[in-house]
Amino acid sequence: MNRTRWTFLIIVGLAFLIVLVALVFRLARSERQAASPQPGETLEVRVLAALPVEPWVTAAAKAFNAEDHTLEGRPIRVTVIPMDGLAALGKWDREEYFLLRDRDRDTLSPEELEQLATFPTVWIPDSRYLVELVNAAYKEKLGRDVFLTDGEYRARPLVISLLAWGVYSSRAEVLEAAFGELNWQTIHDAATAKGGWVEIGQKANWPDTKSLQEWGFFKLAVPHPRKNVGGLAAMIAAAGEYYNRPNISVDDVTNPDFQTWLAETLGAVTDFSAASQPGESLALFGYTTGDVAQLLESDLLVNMAGIQNRWPDPLVIRYPRYVTWFDFPFTVWMGPETTAMEKNAALEFEKYLLSKEVQTQALAYGLRPVHPDVPVDSGDSLFVRWQEQGAATFVQRSTAMRSPDREVLLALLRWFDLNVAGR
Repeated sequence: MNRTRWTFLIIVGLAFLIVLVALVFRLARSERQAASPQPGETLEVRVLAALPVEPWVTAAAKAFNAEDHTLEGRPIRVTVIPMDGLAALGKWDREEYFLLRDRDRDTLSPEELEQLATFPTVWIPDSRYLVELVNAAYKEKLGRDVFLTDGEYRARPLVISLLAWGVYSSRAEVLEAAFGELNWQTIHDAATAKGGWVEIGQKANWPDTKSLQEWGFFKLAVPHPRKNVGGLAAMIAAAGEYYNRPNISVDDVTNPDFQTWLAETLGAVTDFSAASQPGESLALFGYTTGDVAQLLESDLLVNMAGIQNRWPDPLVIRYPRYVTWFDFPFTVWMGPETTAMEKNAALEFEKYLLSKEVQTQALAYGLRPVHPDVPVDSGDSLFVRWQEQGAATFVQRSTAMRSPDREVLLALLRWFDLNVAGR
């Protein structure tokens, strides 16, 4: 075979190879385009919502979806995933959600695209400090912010609530007669009374000793600190009252005297596993859950009717000396894992949640609106309904607990695991 024929065959072979590569590339591109959102396709907004606001957010999402909202001609669909703030924090820390890092969407396998399709567009945690903890960790890993504090996509509070005391009125009378103001020191003194309610009643010169004997030992209900942000916040609040200041350090929570005091106080919790949602437990099981509970005001208010209907002794609300606020910020993920259109669709839902009508609906869930034109005593307000039980439309306390840093949280949780959880 002469040189001319070899040259011809090589040229034909190269041409065939080029055509083949082009076909393979076109096929792969078509598959990727099929997997990517196309104009007219639904924009999915996936929202991780903290448990206290999830019922309100879910109801709003259902109404939003029913109203057929669109963005640039594409329908928007909101899906709400209930998740406690600490559980979500753990998922972020463990990187359980698929990260693109430096990869392009076009390079992903079908399995990876499926993982990316479940990435949260929005996180609504219990408190802003959880967002700050996640952002700080990811900024160190990725070299950029994933949640913003300013601009159009900044984290914005949706509603607010705070930790409050819920106590059966008969128990409140005896405790306040014996110790004065209901606070964490009162709880500690009641928890360490070896004679239970009889001993507490003696301090109060209470005449009805028969009822006190029936009450038995003092019982406290707080959320489980590993399962509910409220439980961890309650321990921070207890430390604030112990030290009589709103800012708590690692040295404070590792102080042996404080740890002994806190262990004695939490010794009055009869069953932490049953107290992960103590408001519901109080409504269902009454005094066996606790005589006193510290939990979110909204949790108390939404369960107040069940408590009043099931138990002869009504619950009353008392507010702590140091207020622990929960602001439930609407936080848009700013990484490439969600598209620009999905981020903007999330903002459409945020505007909906911040609208006057939807903010007014939050009052029926025991949540305080952030909209300036929605007073707490408007609409179907649980604050008005349970005002005689101590619910306050305006909180008189002026000192707020400061958000703890990651080291304080980890130190407290570690102490809890070693000294309380396994007892």
